[in-house]
Amino acid sequence: MAERPLIAVVDDDESVRESLPDLLRVFGFATRAFASAEEFLASGCAGEARCLILDIAMPGMSGQDLQHELAQRRQAVPIVFITAHGDEALRPHMLERGAVDCLFKPFSDTALLGAIQAALKVE
Repeated sequence: MAERPLIAVVDDDESVRESLPDLLRVFGFATRAFASAEEFLASGCAGEARCLILDIAMPGMSGQDLQHELAQRRQAVPIVFITAHGDEALRPHMLERGAVDCLFKPFSDTALLGAIQAALKVE
Protein backbone atom coordinates (compact mmCIF):
# COMPACT_ATOMS: atom_id res chain seq x y z
CA MET A 1 0.00 0.00 0.00
CA ALA A 2 1.29 3.44 -0.92
CA GLU A 3 2.17 5.79 1.89
CA ARG A 4 -0.53 8.37 2.54
CA PRO A 5 0.55 11.95 1.80
CA LEU A 6 1.05 14.05 4.96
CA ILE A 7 -1.10 17.17 5.14
CA ALA A 8 -0.14 19.67 7.86
CA VAL A 9 -2.80 21.96 9.31
CA VAL A 10 -1.64 25.19 10.99
CA ASP A 11 -4.46 27.18 12.61
CA ASP A 12 -4.81 28.92 15.97
CA ASP A 13 -8.51 27.92 16.10
CA GLU A 14 -8.80 24.73 18.16
CA SER A 15 -12.06 23.67 16.46
CA VAL A 16 -10.31 23.77 13.06
CA ARG A 17 -7.36 21.76 14.41
CA GLU A 18 -9.77 19.13 15.68
CA SER A 19 -12.18 18.89 12.74
CA LEU A 20 -9.91 19.29 9.70
CA PRO A 21 -7.57 16.37 10.51
CA ASP A 22 -10.61 14.08 10.92
CA LEU A 23 -11.89 15.15 7.50
CA LEU A 24 -8.46 14.75 5.91
CA ARG A 25 -8.17 11.21 7.29
CA VAL A 26 -11.56 10.39 5.73
CA PHE A 27 -10.11 11.66 2.42
CA GLY A 28 -7.21 9.20 2.89
CA PHE A 29 -4.43 11.54 4.01
CA ALA A 30 -2.09 11.37 6.97
CA THR A 31 -2.28 14.59 8.99
CA ARG A 32 -0.67 16.62 11.75
CA ALA A 33 -2.11 19.76 13.30
CA PHE A 34 -0.27 22.71 14.82
CA ALA A 35 -1.55 25.66 16.87
CA SER A 36 0.99 28.13 15.47
CA ALA A 37 3.48 28.73 12.69
CA GLU A 38 6.26 28.59 15.26
CA GLU A 39 5.08 25.16 16.47
CA PHE A 40 5.03 23.90 12.87
CA LEU A 41 8.58 25.14 12.21
CA ALA A 42 9.88 23.62 15.45
CA SER A 43 8.35 20.22 14.60
CA GLY A 44 10.55 19.55 11.57
CA CYS A 45 7.38 18.61 9.71
CA ALA A 46 8.05 21.04 6.84
CA GLY A 47 10.32 18.51 5.17
CA GLU A 48 7.68 15.78 5.34
CA ALA A 49 4.47 17.64 4.55
CA ARG A 50 3.19 17.34 0.99
CA CYS A 51 0.69 20.17 1.54
CA LEU A 52 0.18 22.85 4.17
CA ILE A 53 -3.30 24.09 5.10
CA LEU A 54 -2.48 27.41 6.65
CA ASP A 55 -4.55 30.05 8.41
CA ILE A 56 -3.62 33.56 7.30
CA ALA A 57 -4.32 35.48 10.53
CA MET A 58 -2.70 34.01 13.64
CA PRO A 59 -1.08 35.56 16.71
CA GLY A 60 2.70 35.75 16.45
CA MET A 61 3.88 34.57 13.05
CA SER A 62 1.10 34.94 10.46
CA GLY A 63 0.44 32.50 7.64
CA GLN A 64 2.09 34.90 5.21
CA ASP A 65 5.12 35.15 7.50
CA LEU A 66 5.39 31.35 7.56
CA GLN A 67 5.12 31.20 3.77
CA HIS A 68 8.00 33.70 3.56
CA GLU A 69 10.07 31.80 6.15
CA LEU A 70 9.64 28.50 4.29
CA ALA A 71 10.74 30.21 1.05
CA GLN A 72 13.81 31.62 2.85
CA ARG A 73 14.64 28.09 4.04
CA ARG A 74 14.07 26.74 0.53
CA GLN A 75 11.43 24.36 1.83
CA ALA A 76 8.87 24.22 -0.95
CA VAL A 77 5.59 23.04 0.56
CA PRO A 78 2.43 23.72 -1.47
CA ILE A 79 0.16 25.99 0.60
CA VAL A 80 -3.62 26.20 0.74
CA PHE A 81 -4.50 29.29 2.77
CA ILE A 82 -7.70 29.40 4.81
CA THR A 83 -9.16 32.50 6.40
CA ALA A 84 -12.22 33.74 8.24
CA HIS A 85 -11.62 37.25 6.86
CA GLY A 86 -13.83 37.42 3.77
CA ASP A 87 -11.80 40.01 1.89
CA GLU A 88 -12.04 38.84 -1.74
CA ALA A 89 -9.13 41.14 -2.70
CA LEU A 90 -6.91 38.92 -0.55
CA ARG A 91 -7.31 35.80 -2.71
CA PRO A 92 -5.58 37.06 -5.90
CA HIS A 93 -2.76 38.48 -3.75
CA MET A 94 -2.21 35.11 -2.04
CA LEU A 95 -2.25 33.26 -5.36
CA GLU A 96 0.29 35.72 -6.80
CA ARG A 97 2.57 34.98 -3.85
CA GLY A 98 2.53 31.26 -4.70
CA ALA A 99 -0.40 29.78 -2.79
CA VAL A 100 -2.22 26.92 -4.51
CA ASP A 101 -5.56 28.27 -3.28
CA CYS A 102 -7.12 30.57 -0.71
CA LEU A 103 -10.38 29.35 0.84
CA PHE A 104 -12.73 31.47 2.92
CA LYS A 105 -14.23 29.87 6.05
CA PRO A 106 -16.62 28.18 6.05
CA PHE A 107 -15.56 26.25 2.95
CA SER A 108 -16.98 23.02 1.56
CA ASP A 109 -15.32 19.63 1.86
CA THR A 110 -15.30 19.54 -1.95
CA ALA A 111 -13.46 22.87 -2.22
CA LEU A 112 -10.87 21.72 0.29
CA LEU A 113 -10.32 18.37 -1.43
CA GLY A 114 -9.99 20.13 -4.80
CA ALA A 115 -7.38 22.51 -3.41
CA ILE A 116 -5.40 19.64 -1.83
CA GLN A 117 -5.53 17.63 -5.04
CA ALA A 118 -4.24 20.66 -6.93
CA ALA A 119 -1.45 21.00 -4.37
CA LEU A 120 -0.51 17.34 -4.77
CA LYS A 121 -1.02 17.56 -8.54
CA VAL A 122 -3.48 14.68 -8.36
CA GLU A 123 -5.70 14.30 -11.39
